[in-house]
Amino acid sequence: MSDNTSPQSPSRRRFVNVAAATVAAGSLSQLAFAETNSSITQITQPANGDTTAIRPLRVHVPESQLIDLRRRIKATRWPERETVTDDSQGVPLAMVQEFARHWSTDYDWRACEAKLNALPQFITEIDGLDIHFIHVRSKHENAMPLIVTHGWPGSIIEQLKIVDPLTNPTAYGASASDTFHLVIPSLPGYGFSGKPTTTGWGPEKTARAWVVLMKRLGYEKFAAQGGDLGGVVCNVMGKQAPPELLGIHVSFPATVPPEIAKALQAGDPAPSGLSDDEKHAYEQLNSAFKKRRAYALEMGTRPQTLYGLADSPVALASWLLDHGDGYVQPAAALTSAVFGRDVNGESAGSLTRNDVLDDITLYWLTNTGISAARFYWESHFNFLAAADVSIPTAVSVFPRENYQAPRSWTERAYHNLIYYNRVEKGGHFAAWEQPQLFAEEVRAGLRSLRQQ
Repeated sequence: MSDNTSPQSPSRRRFVNVAAATVAAGSLSQLAFAETNSSITQITQPANGDTTAIRPLRVHVPESQLIDLRRRIKATRWPERETVTDDSQGVPLAMVQEFARHWSTDYDWRACEAKLNALPQFITEIDGLDIHFIHVRSKHENAMPLIVTHGWPGSIIEQLKIVDPLTNPTAYGASASDTFHLVIPSLPGYGFSGKPTTTGWGPEKTARAWVVLMKRLGYEKFAAQGGDLGGVVCNVMGKQAPPELLGIHVSFPATVPPEIAKALQAGDPAPSGLSDDEKHAYEQLNSAFKKRRAYALEMGTRPQTLYGLADSPVALASWLLDHGDGYVQPAAALTSAVFGRDVNGESAGSLTRNDVLDDITLYWLTNTGISAARFYWESHFNFLAAADVSIPTAVSVFPRENYQAPRSWTERAYHNLIYYNRVEKGGHFAAWEQPQLFAEEVRAGLRSLRQQ
């Protein structure tokens, strides 16, 4: 019998080599993990240790994390292409592969980092959670304080193009009397804000936190604006009606009457007696409820299951891209931006492929795919059900929003409707797609509140 444990035997050599490789791989894995979780922000700490103080923040991502990101993208194991010629099975393979190719070879995160660091950014702790925000004060007198909230799958990246038009309106042909002091926070669990470690950080608590934030910044009166989840938070703020809140502007209004919501839930055809606008809205909502809400259902019920969002950049990107508008999924503007050209005659407007990559890369670098998804789990009401808000409300209806809210429904949902306008172009990502038009809508919608 041969002695397979002899130092010179082939079996022994194989064992030693495998063991050495395993130890080395383990060490490299731990090193990579440590680098991936290293700090990507620089925060000025207050001398007295008061975490509720307003602390300046700058972004600097270690190069090792960007190298790791590109490596992971290139190592993606791809599935076969879809068996259909449209997007009815999900984000098409060709779209994601083109996106991934650009992400791993041509995309420059440092350009986004520079844009972020060019703006005043801060952190402050509210109810035990760090809240990140951009705060830009206008140079013009009598500016209205305005807090603007992003949505999902967005982030503060969505709002970067509206900062200057809203704080410096005269540079865009608008009046100095329409200027704003702008506050743009990252939702809890998003971007550079803290990740909640306990339950409760849903729209209601966030709405109250925004009031704390604005008062902490010295604003005794202010307005609020939002689309998507930001619109949800605005609606909740409107319903809570704190005395400091002058009014709200929403580009994602919650107007669906109870009888319409009941018919949609039952899968019924449009009720009789609807106007043309109401019927169109019903058809858009019916299509969205039947075909385009799977992501919201998963995040609203089982967000922790989405481990791929933390492990694979391509899994994260495809999940975030799979958000529809009033007609198609993925949204027409997103698809056109990814390919860098109009797709099916639809323009991306001002939205570019790098804009979309800035947003998704922020999710990846902060590892917030799952913590952001939990915001849906923390939300316990229908986002589109009639808001029942009595404070002054302005509503802008963009043609490619998930649905075009009819004026009749809007007046029932918002009992003090001070502005309603159906805009000519733009969609679900209006601030991204049409920043100048979006800024004009915010100015017009909130103008009457300046006399209060």
